[in-house]
Amino acid sequence: MIDRAWYVVTTYSGLENAAKRNIENRIESMNMGDYIFQVLVPEVKSFERKKNGEMKEVITKPFPGYVFIDMIVTDETWFMVRNTPMVTGVLGSSGGGAKPVPLPEEEIQPILKMCGVAIDKKFTSQIGDMVRIISGAFAGQTGKIDEIDYDKNTVKVLVDFFGRLTPAELDFSEVKPE
Repeated sequence: MIDRAWYVVTTYSGLENAAKRNIENRIESMNMGDYIFQVLVPEVKSFERKKNGEMKEVITKPFPGYVFIDMIVTDETWFMVRNTPMVTGVLGSSGGGAKPVPLPEEEIQPILKMCGVAIDKKFTSQIGDMVRIISGAFAGQTGKIDEIDYDKNTVKVLVDFFGRLTPAELDFSEVKPE
């Protein structure tokens, strides 16, 4: 079965945007738009004060040398990506033509959230359902859903903390149905 997933492509540090551009050009020229959906170079914007007191916007790349690709791996897409100029390899591929291993959902979701990419994963649990918390301060614990906010993609879970029910506001990606 062919599954759509996120993969990590390695490139030269500082040339992430050039690699992204090359991949996007090849997607268009080779008609791979039905298999490769998004190419992402994560960036974080912050502000720092210059010596004269002015605020300056600074854009940093938290993952230098990496480009993230949302795609379905077939022989053609795999060949196209690994033979793109500026691409040095793909994480999770042991070489010898072995196809790469996708990023687990719990690892890519915080990166997508940091970049402001919409998460199109549907949340199927309802108020009153039990969920297991898979990341954050309450990781490993179970709780009952008290509120769901579909606009913010958050859920309020009541967790037993020292004998008291404590509300914890979590992202949809931080919980899974029990």
